[in-house]
Amino acid sequence: MRPRQHPSYYIDGLRAGDRLVLSRAITLVESRLATDQALAQAVLEGVLPHVPPTSVRVGITGVPGVGKSTFIEAFGKHLTGLGKQLAVLTIDPSSQRSGGSILGDKTRMETLSMDPLAYIRPSPAGDSLGGVAHRTRETMLLCEAAGFDLILIETVGVGQSETLVHGMVDFFLLLMLAGAGDELQGMKRGIMELADALAITKADGDNAAAADRARLEYQHALHLFPPTGTGWQPPVLTCSALTGMGISALWELIEKHQRLMSQPNHDGTSVRTRHRQQQALDWFKTLLRQRIEQQFFTQNGLTDKLQAIEKQVINGDLLPSIAITKLFL
Repeated sequence: MRPRQHPSYYIDGLRAGDRLVLSRAITLVESRLATDQALAQAVLEGVLPHVPPTSVRVGITGVPGVGKSTFIEAFGKHLTGLGKQLAVLTIDPSSQRSGGSILGDKTRMETLSMDPLAYIRPSPAGDSLGGVAHRTRETMLLCEAAGFDLILIETVGVGQSETLVHGMVDFFLLLMLAGAGDELQGMKRGIMELADALAITKADGDNAAAADRARLEYQHALHLFPPTGTGWQPPVLTCSALTGMGISALWELIEKHQRLMSQPNHDGTSVRTRHRQQQALDWFKTLLRQRIEQQFFTQNGLTDKLQAIEKQVINGDLLPSIAITKLFL
């Protein structure tokens, strides 16, 4: 294992935009070693005052086969062409048997990975739910401290818990594929309600007409959902990573959304500010629950007591609800 450095090494390197230091800092925060976690906390505390509040965080998810990596490469090249400093955080699913991940997103985004304005970091999902990695939030902060003003998060894929990524981004984009069966029936209602926009990908060649029909179907379906309360009606677009059609329109849409969310309310704060504040609070509560669970299971004598109660539950001698009560006595 590479020897760790003093916190100032990481803090100064991040503020200077050193990508090697950024990669090492991300490795540090992703580590589950107690010594690394203590050092990571010191680094995060040191860079927090230097994280600009103007960055834009975009979560991107989609059904299997929708072409997320191909889309992100085309979208990312458009953004760097506009001079954006872009960080792409990709989450790869981890094997439930071996725990390993392929982490091959850099090879799928070969052109973007060589762009001097782009930084791509793959991370394993591990045992984290919601399509994100264990330390995605911390990784975003490190990237922003290193000078990246736009963060794209590519999640594992659409699932019931995929909505977790919505709690850490400013704009949530859902990619869909036309002609893949009954799309509306197969989609999870919860994730469609959270999406700020839907994009039908691969809208080129013979698939262009089908993509346009799917756009109309989704647009009609979204009108059935209750309004968000911000005045934003999630639109549905078509795009093609192959031809570039719709890519620039999508970025213009995100900019329009951010302008709307940044308008001050009567109290002087914006929807965007309140959204980020609520995200920080949710993050705190999530970590608090994790710490309480960890401390609970490390109590002296709990292992033997837990095994005895589990045996009673397995044998049918004790109802699970009663077992919980006995466990806390």
